[in-house]
Amino acid sequence: MSPQLIDERLAGIYQDVLKRNPGEVEFHQAVAEVLESLGPVVTKHPEYLERKIIERIAEPERQIIFRVPWQDDKGQVHINRGFRVEFNSALGPYKGGLRFHPSVYLGIIKFLGFEQIFKNSLTGMPIGGGKGGSDFDPKGKTDDEVMRFCQSFMTELYRHIGEHTDVPAGDIGVGGREIGYMFGQYKRITNRWEAGVLTGKGLKFGGSLVRPEATGYGATYFINEALKVRKDSFDGKTCLVSGSGNVAIYTIEKIHQLGGKCIACSDSNGVIIHEKGLDVELIKQLKEVERRRIADYATYHKDAKYIANGNIWDIPCQVAMPSATQNEINGKDAKTLVKNGCIAVGEGANMPTTPEGIKVFLEAQIAYGPGKAANAGGVATSALEMQQNAQRDSWSFEETEKKLEKIMVGIHKLCYETAEEYGDKGNYVTGANIAGFIKVADAMVAHGLV
Repeated sequence: MSPQLIDERLAGIYQDVLKRNPGEVEFHQAVAEVLESLGPVVTKHPEYLERKIIERIAEPERQIIFRVPWQDDKGQVHINRGFRVEFNSALGPYKGGLRFHPSVYLGIIKFLGFEQIFKNSLTGMPIGGGKGGSDFDPKGKTDDEVMRFCQSFMTELYRHIGEHTDVPAGDIGVGGREIGYMFGQYKRITNRWEAGVLTGKGLKFGGSLVRPEATGYGATYFINEALKVRKDSFDGKTCLVSGSGNVAIYTIEKIHQLGGKCIACSDSNGVIIHEKGLDVELIKQLKEVERRRIADYATYHKDAKYIANGNIWDIPCQVAMPSATQNEINGKDAKTLVKNGCIAVGEGANMPTTPEGIKVFLEAQIAYGPGKAANAGGVATSALEMQQNAQRDSWSFEETEKKLEKIMVGIHKLCYETAEEYGDKGNYVTGANIAGFIKVADAMVAHGLV
């Protein structure tokens, strides 16, 4: 896909986005991908153009950038940059994760926040879209250093968030440890036990069961539904899952539960291949407990093979689940996957496929679940955590997982039916973009010019 595919009535809007947001290439890509789907929508709903709904959606309601000073264990002072982009609150308080990674800059946060608007809309939950983070790298830092950074970060962020305003969660580099430190600092500064202000909390202080599993489980449920439509299933399928963080681990786990066999995963250093099927419990131990590299997997399973700096998408599979980071599958990778017999791709990461890659998948007519639909399980379960916090309640694992599965089945149905309604049957990109957009647009029309 390319911006040339944008309807001429929307082309000027895209050019304005480029002009107003120079250098933010990931944000440009995210906006172009949504605009390419909206031609038929503005034909049916000319009021969206008249009221400048698209221009308003593409401009965040608020962008916050701040300095985060902190000290390491040796007493050295470091300065990082913090971000929170509160993108759209038409459907509810801003909701979206915090990412701590050296690659973070305003363009990344805006792309993630823009995607989050439509992802959150698709869940059917009353949550708006936002995103935040920092260029801080938690890798190689001690627990005390991470704590000091999180406390400094929250000392500024606290004034912009709240359970009825903006509810951050985790993302890359921000797990239960980081959320715990930030929640403690928020409580300390505000003198309020406001459990609903952050999600992804520990189970002992207001967290939800299934939250760690939610994004991976949700993406797998979505692709399971897409396979069902094609009279197929995960049963006996060879699968690849990129990454080995939270999303990847629980995608692998759910694939195995549904009868598939995941044979490879990765981290930023390389790829591990285990033809017998990955040992998910070992990956949990290495990554979640010991924080080690995936290369160490091969020391426990001698029949596994590690490829330093390898490309996981070169391995033949029937189902691919990119679960690492943005733009990890390019056009060449997509062609290789299709040529090797891949029939389904489910995005556990945000925007992991380049526009060229998406074009290849759509032309091959495989079951392609874009991130804003397929990986919505994480934020859906965050919203379930907010519900439990509001009710001062906690639900069982089974009850929460059942709610998650119901939400993901509903998202798949909505995307599938919307694509069919707009004359593009089976295209989940069209379905997700249009269904997510219309709900937000209608709420914005109802709220007037704000």
